[in-house]
Amino acid sequence: MSEIYIGFVDTPGIFASIIRRVIRQKYIHVVMAMDPELGETYSVGRRNPAVPFFAGFVKEDKYKVFRKFPHADYMVCRVRCTREQKIYLRETLQEALRHRFRYHYAVLELPLILFQIPFQSSYHYTCSSYLAKIMQDAGIIQWKKHTSLVTPKDFYEDLEKEVLFEGPLAELIGESGAGQWIGGASYE
Repeated sequence: MSEIYIGFVDTPGIFASIIRRVIRQKYIHVVMAMDPELGETYSVGRRNPAVPFFAGFVKEDKYKVFRKFPHADYMVCRVRCTREQKIYLRETLQEALRHRFRYHYAVLELPLILFQIPFQSSYHYTCSSYLAKIMQDAGIIQWKKHTSLVTPKDFYEDLEKEVLFEGPLAELIGESGAGQWIGGASYE
């Protein structure tokens, strides 16, 4: 067996507060990591944490996020998978990173999600719809709805996971002592 890590993120901002109100959940962004410390982390999100207007596929840097959002909260969860599933996900993520400028945040499709209307839009995803698609393609989960409609709330409610950490990003990166490592993290 192997494992991947899903990070749930709560960052401040106008766009984030709108999403938070719609999905009624604290954590409004999801990322996928290959390690529990989020050293190799991917998502469809802001290309630069300071600029919300340019978003697409990114390899996230938790230190840049911390500099922009020093009070961001994170929850890190472990998801069990096979070694082959993890290899598939890593290769898929690295391929997307090589072609990252093809990927865009699905801003115009957000009303479709609100009204639960599935959509297929090449290279246009939300953070959760992209991860939902590749996790379903890998055989880790079969979502109850079309992957274009999966939200961070669905990850929170439907994904079989183990919470390892919950607290400020500052604690995760060693800047303060406020967070709590809940489960024992294993390392490959």
